[in-house]
Amino acid sequence: MRQVRTMTALGIGLLAVTAVAGAQQLPAIDEKPAAEHYLDREGGLSLSDAVAGALEREPALRAARTEIEVARGMRLQAGLRPNPMLSVERREQPGGADNQTMVGVEWPLDLFRRSARVAVADREAEAVEHSVADRMRLLVADVRLKYGEAATAVRALALADTLAVSAERDVVLKRARVEEGASPPLDRDLVDVESRRVQSERLLAHAAADAAMIELKRAIGMRPETPLRLRDTIDALASRVVPGSPSVVSGVRPDVRDAQARVRLADAREDGARAEGRFDVSLFGSYMRMDAGFAQQGFNRQGILEPVQGVFHYLVGGATIDLPLRNRNQGQIAAARAERAGAQARLEAVQLAADAEIASAMAQDARTRQALEIMEGAVRLSRQNLDVIRQTHELGRATISDVLAEQRRYLEIETAYTATLHRTYEARALLLRARGELP
Repeated sequence: MRQVRTMTALGIGLLAVTAVAGAQQLPAIDEKPAAEHYLDREGGLSLSDAVAGALEREPALRAARTEIEVARGMRLQAGLRPNPMLSVERREQPGGADNQTMVGVEWPLDLFRRSARVAVADREAEAVEHSVADRMRLLVADVRLKYGEAATAVRALALADTLAVSAERDVVLKRARVEEGASPPLDRDLVDVESRRVQSERLLAHAAADAAMIELKRAIGMRPETPLRLRDTIDALASRVVPGSPSVVSGVRPDVRDAQARVRLADAREDGARAEGRFDVSLFGSYMRMDAGFAQQGFNRQGILEPVQGVFHYLVGGATIDLPLRNRNQGQIAAARAERAGAQARLEAVQLAADAEIASAMAQDARTRQALEIMEGAVRLSRQNLDVIRQTHELGRATISDVLAEQRRYLEIETAYTATLHRTYEARALLLRARGELP
């Protein structure tokens, strides 16, 4: 009887010593703990590796990078001068022998418009680069958040594994005591109900871990069926220090730089519209060979009759000037001014939003850090309380219901601690996103 009581105490006591973060060591059972399928401290995927992999192979980001190549191609095209135009003309006299052949060349000088086109293309390429950089910032932040959600789900599953093992052994031990007459059947039934509840929550935790891992794979550009295990636990992630200075300003963020580039692009477009409204010059030249005659004959210098026929050569040269008398591109200039005003307003809005996001993220990071310290103390104290209740139960001064109630309170504290770990890490990830910091 004393041996059965000792085994019961050991079985119930497993919860207090095994409810820790990450891939904790569980008692040897037939079924492998589900959390071990998602965590590998040695060969798993770390957060830094996940971010690097997403930047390399995420399809949406790869598609966005092609926009940079498009902008560079447009910049190359803008720097090219107009091609010369060649014209060939042939004229024949119907029913006669007269004919003309003319070859002409026109060469646009493009005196004032090329530099404006190049400036617009440069500003567009700059804006696209900052836009892609902002997509990278958001992608990195999404990967960080998804990794944290997956690590949190794995921790919750590890805790559920531990509880399921402990509850199952409690049921076995309590059944043995009831069969020996050392405990009433009600105690066995209470423990059995608790075990069923824990098993159900374990399945829900398993489903949440599956979903979180699939979301992480999507964020880093992996197929859902690709095997993946995590290296970092949420406990380790939440304890990391943010790189950089707290005084980082929003002006370094890619979205703010993108908005600034859009203002410069609007300025360049206004200059381009003005350049399009100026005069321009095109040079032209032509050569004409004319073979003409009459249906008579005449005497040549030697006094011999011959047909009146002659071949004539002409060279023509000149310039064509585009005179902006009525159309000086007034509409495009007005549109460019309005675009510039809108770009400036958007810049102010983005700057304001970035400053507010940084301030909010810093406040959340500081408060969640304080909450995490408080929860760590609460977990230790709750664990001690559970040990005391169990010892009291062994001495016969508390019922199994008291033990189960205190155990549930302890589980609530552990669940709240897991949520606080996640909120702390999430606040840190949002702060990095607000600052625009990449690995």
